[in-house]
Amino acid sequence: MATMSDRVIGTADHRFFLKMAVAMAAVILIGFPMQYMMGRSTFHMPVMVHVHAVVFFGWTLFYVLQNVLINRASIVLHRRLGWIGAGWAAVVVGLGIYTTAAMVRRGGSPFFFQPNYFLFMNWLTVLAFGGLTAAAIVLRRRTDWHRRLMLCGMVILTGPAWGRLLPLPLMIPWAAWGVFAAVMILPAIGMMTDRRRTGRVHPAWWWGTGTIAAIQILIGVVAFSPAGLAVYDTVVAGAAGERVDPLAFPPPPPGLAGPRPG
Repeated sequence: MATMSDRVIGTADHRFFLKMAVAMAAVILIGFPMQYMMGRSTFHMPVMVHVHAVVFFGWTLFYVLQNVLINRASIVLHRRLGWIGAGWAAVVVGLGIYTTAAMVRRGGSPFFFQPNYFLFMNWLTVLAFGGLTAAAIVLRRRTDWHRRLMLCGMVILTGPAWGRLLPLPLMIPWAAWGVFAAVMILPAIGMMTDRRRTGRVHPAWWWGTGTIAAIQILIGVVAFSPAGLAVYDTVVAGAAGERVDPLAFPPPPPGLAGPRPG
């Protein structure tokens, strides 16, 4: 009876995590094109920005594929592709760090984030993605931990998409916290689903959401510290971003104004 119950819960988990993967892909696939359709983005960007976009979109589709394979019981193929995913995740981290630095250097931080905050927000969140994904890979034989940590890592990457779906210009100076709240929706659903099915919240959720929350707090601490500002100055040295006040919200584009912080 216990084995049969575990099997039923396992099958339900397969479907649940596939639905969550599709939901995250939908947020990303809707969020980014919306910027273009609203005239807030353009294809006239540096090549590395396009490379960054392709790699991140590719990772999203890969994550969905891996959940599809599990749902179809294609375990062997899922594990073989997993090692490709490990390398891919490392590239995602590296490109996230590089692309963010490049944006800040050319003075291209979004106007609803202070430039120094934007730099460390992207750096620390992509590192958190890498850390949670690495932990999930280490625990790959403990499926319950693996899939929950993978989801918590993946949900971090929905942050920029949520930033394009939410009215962040109207949320200054709390835009980052609005994105954080949106990012936490899916892990919260996972926690509630666990409690409904098994009567308890799996500890992997606490580690995953705890990491995301800790990073959110750490961003503000690091970004506004003397060391953080020194790092920012080093990143923008000799570039257009050197002329941008790292502590001030950049002016909004023409025709797009939101409330300014007091």
